[in-house]
Amino acid sequence: MRFPSYPWELHSLLKGKPTVGWLMDLCDENYRQLICIAPALRMLGGYHISRVDGCMDLHLEIQEQTRYTTLVHLTYFFPYQKERHADPDALLRAYHDSRQVEVMNLKQKALPLNGGRELPTLVQKWRINLFLSKWLNYCVERGHSFDQKSLQECALQGKFNTADSC
Repeated sequence: MRFPSYPWELHSLLKGKPTVGWLMDLCDENYRQLICIAPALRMLGGYHISRVDGCMDLHLEIQEQTRYTTLVHLTYFFPYQKERHADPDALLRAYHDSRQVEVMNLKQKALPLNGGRELPTLVQKWRINLFLSKWLNYCVERGHSFDQKSLQECALQGKFNTADSC
């Protein structure tokens, strides 16, 4: 399995001073990882589930497909009492021409990535995209994949709330 090839060193990550160039490299890496789990992303539509033995089901919904972009909702659903809770819960826009993934919205409970409702700073975008990179890498390592065989009949029941974008 291929691991992410980050162009920065670990000590630079810990300093918390990313550059725009690093962010662009990370968005590029996120695109490559997303394409690893959904090689035909540009051709997919609808709602898909990736099932891997011993892992949580990974849910993907194509919300919009245009010539150059794809809007993707990616999540796990954890059972909680009689409900399902999405976590992490990501809305991503893949730019196929520039081979980048932009995080439109990310909700998760593990790490405090964006503490308020203010516009995201470079550091916040860096943290959000780094989280996405780690998550996508984990999904690739586990063998998750989406194709026409993973297409489901029903739509995603817990629609993504885009009101609180990051």
